[in-house]
Amino acid sequence: MTVLMSISALLLGAAAINLGLGLQASLLGLRAGLEDFSTLMTGLIMSSYYAGFVGGSIYAPRLVNRVGHIRTFSALASLASAAALCHAVFIDPYSWVVFRFLTGACFAGLCLVTESWLNERSNNLNRGRVLATYFITILGATAFGQVFLNIAPVAGYDLFVLVSVVISVALVPVALTTSATPVVIEPEWMKFRKLYKKSPVGVVGCLGSGLGTGAFWGLGAVFAQQMGLSTSNVAIFMAVMILGGMATQWPFGRLSDKIDRRYVIAGCSLVMTAVGIVMGAGVITSETGLYLVGIAAGGLLLPLYGIAIAHANDHMEVKDFVPASASLLLTYGCGAAAGPFIATIYMNYFGPGGLFIHAAVVTLILGIFALYRITQRAQPDEEDTVDFGLVPRTTAMAFEIDPRSDADNEAAE
Repeated sequence: MTVLMSISALLLGAAAINLGLGLQASLLGLRAGLEDFSTLMTGLIMSSYYAGFVGGSIYAPRLVNRVGHIRTFSALASLASAAALCHAVFIDPYSWVVFRFLTGACFAGLCLVTESWLNERSNNLNRGRVLATYFITILGATAFGQVFLNIAPVAGYDLFVLVSVVISVALVPVALTTSATPVVIEPEWMKFRKLYKKSPVGVVGCLGSGLGTGAFWGLGAVFAQQMGLSTSNVAIFMAVMILGGMATQWPFGRLSDKIDRRYVIAGCSLVMTAVGIVMGAGVITSETGLYLVGIAAGGLLLPLYGIAIAHANDHMEVKDFVPASASLLLTYGCGAAAGPFIATIYMNYFGPGGLFIHAAVVTLILGIFALYRITQRAQPDEEDTVDFGLVPRTTAMAFEIDPRSDADNEAAE
């Protein structure tokens, strides 16, 4: 409890950031539909967020080291707040691409600063609790953000104002924190060629996870809208999808600790392929059916990233955990940037169910690749593996908090 109290202000800021992010993503998808933006253009808008996030993840450490954590957080929160309002002022798809890119870059920096402070306040004995609490906080806030879709018309500007206010509120607890400023950030990366050589399934798993989940984060609300759901029901669909992913993270992760992780990756992927085919065929159209499918999609796709990270680190030395995981995060981000745009191509040809066809294609390739790799290399010995851990899809700094990154943790515990 003492640990949670000491980081409560930071968690409150993180919750506000992700609540605004969750609301904004669904709001933009719905509003783009009302404004008759083309499906391809909507996909480009959603993809631009992840492109900005990848760029921000690379550049933000330099900015923090130059001007400090609080100044960086203040500047980026102000920019993200302004960008949220600009969406309501300039109703133009090309402008939205720019604003969405800027939002992604800002959120990368905001998450980096928050996670730097969380890392500073954690130690070998509480890192696991800190990281798990942070993971639950940000995903829970993203799911809760969907509720606010119901408080004002999507066609108006009120919800954009609310997003701006929520992002601005995130600045307060961080700006007023009395915690010592974290140490200078020096990001580490592992070269892609070396990373792929050590763990092909880890790399392909993170890329596939990004392609699949990025499409659902960006276009889930568009899919639900095109399937005829009302705004309130779209909010429910998005919320249950996120909660489904939260519910399966730990069970699937623990299962992957007991058997070859590649079987779990292949199993989740191929079941998702079946779900995607069923949805692509237009078999399920009822509200209840769509909710169940949303739960299934979230429950099958969201755990893939964490399991792929764990699998990759089974083949790494402890000193390589952070640089390898950071590079895998960039791989995920590149997939997430491409996913929404690629999915809209399927949606153009197959209708809203094309989102699930996209997921089916991605997961089929991933599932087959994982099964193929099982025939090429045996799983590592049990004593050489790491335990599964909840891993936020935010910035590389999150891996500094992860207890698996410290070789001395076992001795400390």
